[in-house]
Amino acid sequence: MVDDGERVPSPEETLRLIEEQRSATVRRFRGDPLFLYVPWGVAWLIGFTCFFLHYGLDGRPYAPISQTQALAVLMISMVIAGSLAAYEITRMNMGVRGESSARGTMYGYTWFAGMAVMSIIAIRVSPMLPEAEAGLLWSGVSMLVVGVMYMAGGAIFLYWPMFFVGVGVIAVNGLGVLLGPGWHALLTAVLLGFGQIVVGLWWRRRQCR
Repeated sequence: MVDDGERVPSPEETLRLIEEQRSATVRRFRGDPLFLYVPWGVAWLIGFTCFFLHYGLDGRPYAPISQTQALAVLMISMVIAGSLAAYEITRMNMGVRGESSARGTMYGYTWFAGMAVMSIIAIRVSPMLPEAEAGLLWSGVSMLVVGVMYMAGGAIFLYWPMFFVGVGVIAVNGLGVLLGPGWHALLTAVLLGFGQIVVGLWWRRRQCR
């Protein structure tokens, strides 16, 4: 006779346990959206709203915010978002060995390198441009790096949602650059900033189910 404490789980219970473990593992390797997506959305919403208020849509400012102030807010916000993303990528790699760990580590360093070189290029070139175009250079190139990194991350981790987020960032960024500084700031703040927050919260909710 088998004691209740030693009861053999049924096939259904075993399959459910396997599925729960698989889901937990998938969530771990794909990261927490509250760290990987929402901080970027908050940074873009705040930073590009400042740019929008500075530029306006007709070339007249909507608020007394200088370009330097708007750029400082955007860069500080993106540094904070990048730090949170780096923390989550590091946490994802804890306890992981082999190719998966190396892949995550290289991806994290690539984020840092891309943003660093982007800043060097913008610092070197922006003084040669008019104020509005210099601001557009900073905004457009930084969003280009982010979009490409999201697409690369989706390819590396075989995660289509992350890849398509990158596609969206690239598309909105390209359209905004064509329309000009004010429109670029507005589209980025609303579609990418607010949209990224909504998507991140939605993915987090799905993961917690």
